Amino acid sequence: MVKSEPAPHAIHFAAPPEFGGVEARWTPESLLLGAIASCFTTTFRALAEHSRFEYADLEVEVAATIEKVKSGYAFSEFRIRPKLSIASDKEQERGMHLLHKAKLLCLVSRAISAPQIFEPKVQAAHDVARVSQN
Repeated sequence: MVKSEPAPHAIHFAAPPEFGGVEARWTPESLLLGAIASCFTTTFRALAEHSRFEYADLEVEVAATIEKVKSGYAFSEFRIRPKLSIASDKEQERGMHLLHKAKLLCLVSRAISAPQIFEPKVQAAHDVARVSQN
């Protein structure tokens, strides 16, 4: 269990089930992926607010590849896939710029030595609505 002074609820975690852990618990690996996604999200929000950039939604997916190495297992790469929904196509370039800037400034991803593949996507909100109707 992990507790933090500013957070009122503890996080219960275990090893992955493949290594004898409990099912339906956070693992240290999933906490790391969550830390990358949440750091990216909060960094982007701060940049957007500072830049007065309005957006409809931001979803961030983070995946990792783990490989067997001589000393055990190691992360061999991370994939960070932010999907930014904006109100107008006119803001696409600016949105992409802010996504890249958030990637550069995110403290957690800056602490990771494994390669990070960044796959940002910006789409106008009307495109999102059209996709969800199909």
